[in-house]
Amino acid sequence: MLLLSLFPSLESISPLGLQIASVAAWLSLIILSAWGVNRFAKADPEIVRKVVHIGTGNVILLAWWLHIPAIVGISASILAGTITLLSYRFPILPGINSVGRRSFGTFFYSVSIGILVAWFWHLQQPHYAALGILVMAWGDGLAAVIGQRFGKHKYKLFGGQKSWEGSSTMAVVSYFICSLILLSVQGNSWQTWVISLVVALVATGLETVSFMGVDNLTVPIGSAALAFLLSQFLVVSS
Repeated sequence: MLLLSLFPSLESISPLGLQIASVAAWLSLIILSAWGVNRFAKADPEIVRKVVHIGTGNVILLAWWLHIPAIVGISASILAGTITLLSYRFPILPGINSVGRRSFGTFFYSVSIGILVAWFWHLQQPHYAALGILVMAWGDGLAAVIGQRFGKHKYKLFGGQKSWEGSSTMAVVSYFICSLILLSVQGNSWQTWVISLVVALVATGLETVSFMGVDNLTVPIGSAALAFLLSQFLVVSS
């Protein structure tokens, strides 16, 4: 491995230690990037939040590809959720939790990662956990950015205001993510494209119901569960 050739001392570290170190390094990079954007570029706090939102979600790919044990992901989820809950009382994560409204979105995000890791690692199908988290990370993250910057056509649903531009972004990005992941494990078939389309539309619908940040729970879990169930019905039974 390239890292081992550059840093021979890493040979003494266990494979699990290297895996955890890789995830920790990625998260540190995301936090430093968000801090740099906020400190030097003076960006909109919402942009900083979405940098963390999207970047953190990509950790699920490292967990999948590096075969990190479920207990590590679940423990990290519990720790992150605990810190997030404390931050609502104490100014631990003021930049991340300042959304201008009462929201438990960051907490729900942590919880959804733990649930999906526990569920799909147990089934030895971690790609569904990755699908759910990435739909939330990239779909919701880009939808919020596009909607706030370019959303001209607004609509209200359940007391919340959304834009057609943002919702369209959510649908397109979700479809793209689902297609890529399912193509990598199921191959190019009509089932892959149908499942991706249905999941994208449902995820978009769930994202519109986002009071108190509950979409950070319903979107990833709903997307992963739906993709899994449809795959069992359409792919396995065919």
